[in-house]
Amino acid sequence: MIDASDPRLADYANLRDVELRKSLEARHGLFVAEGEKVIRRAVAAGYPVRSVLLTRRWVASLSDVLEGLGDRVHVVDDAVMEEVTGFPVHRGALAAMERRELPSVAGVLGGPSAEGPRRVVVLEDLVDHGNVGAIFRCAAALGVEAVILSPRCADPLYRRSVKVSMGAVFAVPYARMTDWYGGLAELRAAGFRTLALTPDQSATPLDRAVMTERVALLLGSEGDGLSSRWLHEADEPVCIPMSPRAMDLGVDSLNVVAAAAIACHGLMRGR
Repeated sequence: MIDASDPRLADYANLRDVELRKSLEARHGLFVAEGEKVIRRAVAAGYPVRSVLLTRRWVASLSDVLEGLGDRVHVVDDAVMEEVTGFPVHRGALAAMERRELPSVAGVLGGPSAEGPRRVVVLEDLVDHGNVGAIFRCAAALGVEAVILSPRCADPLYRRSVKVSMGAVFAVPYARMTDWYGGLAELRAAGFRTLALTPDQSATPLDRAVMTERVALLLGSEGDGLSSRWLHEADEPVCIPMSPRAMDLGVDSLNVVAAAAIACHGLMRGR
């Protein structure tokens, strides 16, 4: 019987310790998928399975995924699962997956005349993993074709990001900038018009913004929004019009996930 100290379970240790997990996952080139649906979506997207940790009641429903994994399948009881991970795993199944090398921004976007995405979302310094995952889910659901991350954005393959996105992080191509300062120049070189989302109601309402063949929507961090550099460098600042009554009551903006959902819908206008 496997116990919590078994070294084969090291990939799953202390999943709630964010700093530990960031270090461990980067060092070993892995991420953790949680729950049957997410595991299946990761496998379907081509990520290799390192191992699976699950309770007995999930063995039958994941039998096709487990086939051929041999001793990389670890079946434990609920108490061992909780002791290893640091919390009750209600979905009963975890898989350690191999990461793949991220493409470059240019590789995801292509050149101005190349076939490639026409509508992309660019995230600047969003550090909350849940928010990043939720925005990927919005982007995938509404037809956005790629996501570009600034260097300091949270990891889309961190367990909470993957879980909140319900596997949408596997459905939308993404890349991470290596140069925040010159990052928008790379978008322009690929032929993108950049729209900077801001709560400032003097900006162009999103439904009136000029939509060219290629458009990138810029979303800023949870608290401060977009940096002044990106706001000024973008082709056009845009806003989601707010209710005057709400603004009189001091409600002058939406949280970043709600704003992203509305803005992604608006971004697809004419597509």
